[in-house]
Amino acid sequence: MRRFKILATARALPPRVLTNAELETMIDTTDQWITERTGIRERRIAAPEVATSDLAAEAVVSACAAADLRPEALDVLIVATSTPDTLFPSTACWVQHKLGLRGPAAFDVSAGCSGFLYGLELAASLLSSGTAKTAAVVGAEVMSKVVDWTDRSTCVLFGDGAGAAILTSCSEDRGLLGSAWGADGTLAKVLYQPAGGSRQPATAESVAARAHTVHMEGNTVFKHAVTAMSEGAIEAMRRAEITADDVTLLIPHQANTRIMEATRARTSVPAERMMSIVDRYGNMSAATIPVALDEARVSGRLREGDLAVMTAFGTGFTWAAQVLRV
Repeated sequence: MRRFKILATARALPPRVLTNAELETMIDTTDQWITERTGIRERRIAAPEVATSDLAAEAVVSACAAADLRPEALDVLIVATSTPDTLFPSTACWVQHKLGLRGPAAFDVSAGCSGFLYGLELAASLLSSGTAKTAAVVGAEVMSKVVDWTDRSTCVLFGDGAGAAILTSCSEDRGLLGSAWGADGTLAKVLYQPAGGSRQPATAESVAARAHTVHMEGNTVFKHAVTAMSEGAIEAMRRAEITADDVTLLIPHQANTRIMEATRARTSVPAERMMSIVDRYGNMSAATIPVALDEARVSGRLREGDLAVMTAFGTGFTWAAQVLRV
């Protein structure tokens, strides 16, 4: 067991709500088609001037305030994102810049939708080893800026937002009881952004070809996501020596309701114990689990001592699952 205590969580969501009805006026789709296939009814969209670090910084400030902790007291800041402000420096450093922070270690985790759980894995190890005493882990995305708004198969899925958790080391039996994570890079091109890096730098041609947007083979993603998320959750529960009956709440990555429900069914966790926010926010990639975790804590669905199973799958392909005693 890697012991730590969650001092606080928080979320930052853009005020702009984009409904399925509005999407009907933008592309060839319908509210019924989107809802039946994804469970998504609306999503949040960041303003043009808002970057990922803006949402991440807002979430960190709110979480620190809830924890009665000054941001300067953090030992490490980890930001999970697929939509960084810049290729370099890291978005975590831009968050530091916005908060006026100097000193805490700061870096990004690039693991797609699994990013927050990857970040939590790293933070838990830093805390349990004594390398850090207090850590902030953030999942933040502005997916609206990297989707192709002419591609109805992908643009309806994604939304923007950020969620943060403030962790501190402790001697109590709390923290990660068991986890499982991994990646399969042979499937990298099934879900990726082709241009913008060193492989295909930005050119007029790459922009015209919409190569800087999300490219996804939906059916392949669905199949691997369900397998990886369910098997990861089952393995994490095995390592934690718990069963589905012990789980207070299952928090899967909020990709779409079909993936989430298929994952839940394979884990045998009862349907009423699955946390779902996808109808209101869509797929916020690395931000979905921390936002859902915050909503679960605020609503009382997760209380001190409860067991949460979190599981995710993302570009890479990456996957991660954890059993967390809150």
